[in-house]
Amino acid sequence: MSYRVAVRALCEFTAKVGDLDLRFTPSPTALEGIVGHRTVASRRSEGYQSEVALEGQYQALSVKGRADGYDPAQNCLEEVKTYRGDLTRQPANHRLLHWAQAKVYGWLMCQKLDLAQINLALVYFDIVSEKETCLVERFDAATLQQFFEHQCRLFLLWAEQEMVHREARNRGAQNVAFPHIDFRPGQRHLAESVFKAVSTGQCLMAQAPTGIGKTVGTLFPMLKALAPQQLDKIFFLTAKTPGRKLALDAAQVILGSVDAPPLRVLEMIARDKACEHPDKACHGDSCPLAKGFYDRLPAARQAASELTLLNQGALREVALNHDVCPYYLSQEMARWADVVVADYNYYFDFSALLFGLAQANNWRVAVLVDEAHNLVERGRQMYSATLDQSTLNGVRKSAPEPLKKSLQRVNREWNALHDQQLGAYQAYDRAPEKMLQALFSCSASIGDYLNDHPQGLDSALQNFYFDMLQFCRVAELFDEQFLFDITKRDLDRKRNLSRLCLRNVVPAGFIRPRLTAARSTVLFSATLSPRHYYADLLGMPTNTVWIDVESPFHADQLQVHIVNQISTRFVHRQASLEPIVELIARQFIESPGNYLAFFSSFDYLQQVAQLLAEKHPHITVWSQSRGMGEGQRQDFLDQFTTHSQGVGFAVLGGAFGEGIDLPGARLIGAFIATLGLAQLNPVNEQLKHRMSAIFGAGYDYTYLYPGVQKVVQAAGRVIRTQQDQGVVMLIDDRFGDSKVKQLLPRWWSIRPGIGHS
Repeated sequence: MSYRVAVRALCEFTAKVGDLDLRFTPSPTALEGIVGHRTVASRRSEGYQSEVALEGQYQALSVKGRADGYDPAQNCLEEVKTYRGDLTRQPANHRLLHWAQAKVYGWLMCQKLDLAQINLALVYFDIVSEKETCLVERFDAATLQQFFEHQCRLFLLWAEQEMVHREARNRGAQNVAFPHIDFRPGQRHLAESVFKAVSTGQCLMAQAPTGIGKTVGTLFPMLKALAPQQLDKIFFLTAKTPGRKLALDAAQVILGSVDAPPLRVLEMIARDKACEHPDKACHGDSCPLAKGFYDRLPAARQAASELTLLNQGALREVALNHDVCPYYLSQEMARWADVVVADYNYYFDFSALLFGLAQANNWRVAVLVDEAHNLVERGRQMYSATLDQSTLNGVRKSAPEPLKKSLQRVNREWNALHDQQLGAYQAYDRAPEKMLQALFSCSASIGDYLNDHPQGLDSALQNFYFDMLQFCRVAELFDEQFLFDITKRDLDRKRNLSRLCLRNVVPAGFIRPRLTAARSTVLFSATLSPRHYYADLLGMPTNTVWIDVESPFHADQLQVHIVNQISTRFVHRQASLEPIVELIARQFIESPGNYLAFFSSFDYLQQVAQLLAEKHPHITVWSQSRGMGEGQRQDFLDQFTTHSQGVGFAVLGGAFGEGIDLPGARLIGAFIATLGLAQLNPVNEQLKHRMSAIFGAGYDYTYLYPGVQKVVQAAGRVIRTQQDQGVVMLIDDRFGDSKVKQLLPRWWSIRPGIGHS
């Protein structure tokens, strides 16, 4: 059995030493790097060879890579690195790593061409000045072979361990039995569809009702496919923290079975939640866990590799036992885990770690996207960019003197935009060229300043700089899938302040390449209807399979009533308060227990909750509030016990509208006093116009489909098991519309409307 490793991955494993140093110095973008490499190649002689594919073998190790360039006339192999700023400030351990890569490529080239010696050049290309700095050394083949074999020996112990692990993992995964006595109704259909999708290399969209065990039903068949499909990794991606916990719980169930395969399951969390020293900077002169990080990493990596469940707590314990940073240990273990549970952004963001690693290492991966209906809005957020003028005003005052001129130019161009805009909001088909030029120029100035002042900027200016970089990046990608808009604030002030937004409307163009790069991507949710809406906005390939899994629940488990005598439209809100209160009270008196009442806004929620408390003080009431932290959200959920009785008030589409599990007596009913439609405002109206232009269905794509999806998700909190019984009241006359009814779950049996006194 051979173990494959890329030259870069080999050297990063064997030749990285010293401190973790993340002092921010602007590095070239991927595009700038590509352009830089091309520029260097264009300056070479006619016989120069670019991107030379090389490979070699050492015992069971197969090493592959592409050398940047080779000049036969000079017998010189080049390793090209793009940079910006002062090269003399480059840390010594970076230079050491670059030479290691050049030497490995050097030996592979000597072997390929049967050379006795070769010239190796590190070519550092400054993307700003386009100046090259060439460091050239001559090596004989025997010396390079010795170096290559030494690196391979260092890696081989690990590689042999990994080969044994992978063989045991694959064998165990093929033999593992389903972790429960039997599949739930619908769960087998889901699992078989997932296995077929990964076996045929297709994408799958699976609409599967809450309560059938979607997490185990998707993870289990992917594990069974590890060996036959030669998968390197499974990425389980979630929109929110509760989804990550469900995935880890499902993995724990599988790992806890008698014939469990020896898997490594890794949880990745945000940097701010993993950081042990938030008051310190990420470099050896500041943080003790960054000092000598790469020297202590091998022992920490070995200890972590011996665990099966690397959740946040387990990984932190290993990291602190070896005095390394937990967050960056998790990034290292992403290379060696079999199943990685992480947020969407780790795979779909512009600079997503998991996607980048998969591409760089040619991994064969399968991707599971949990609660995939969330990916539309999350995708739009990931590929949008916002700048706030009040932030600019703040940083202009405190900025270092050399940067004030370029920041002032940005502000001047910003103010000029106001002169062309009459109202509070204006959308444009393209971003203004002069403003973009000012932003690009300012970003470059700050980048140059940072290179000369490695101690950095104050946090406010650095954050604004990051926002500018994102804005400039999105501006380069701007097309008909985006809007540029300006929102003025403080209209009563002499000088208006505003917010600029490059707003992604259709994320399909960015998501599609991530879906197709995997062997198979499975998107699953209880609400993926209508199919064409999600297919259009997420860029699903044309051969995507779509299934609608039968519900395990029966119509007699859930009484669904449309209360069509009440309108929850904004203009009728005041008139609706008393009828809604009486409806809730009557249902509670008839069938005491725990209920959730969902509303379109916090104001609406508070008005109804207050009136209910005044008119029916015997009914216990608790409410969601704005900006609840994780602890407060848990306190809200803890009120729903098997013995309690009361009504919890929440906002539709918020933290309690999906992803929470309150089975049995913990929740017996829901009142949904809104159709869930997005707020009627200038931004959404612009989205509607753009949706009309692209898909011919502006209202449906902007308001109706996302709104009803929130309603169905909220209603899905009531019936969680095959033993549950409950009631859902859909409060608004528009629920009676046939177009709306068609979007509701097929297994629901809508009861006649209920009147109110």
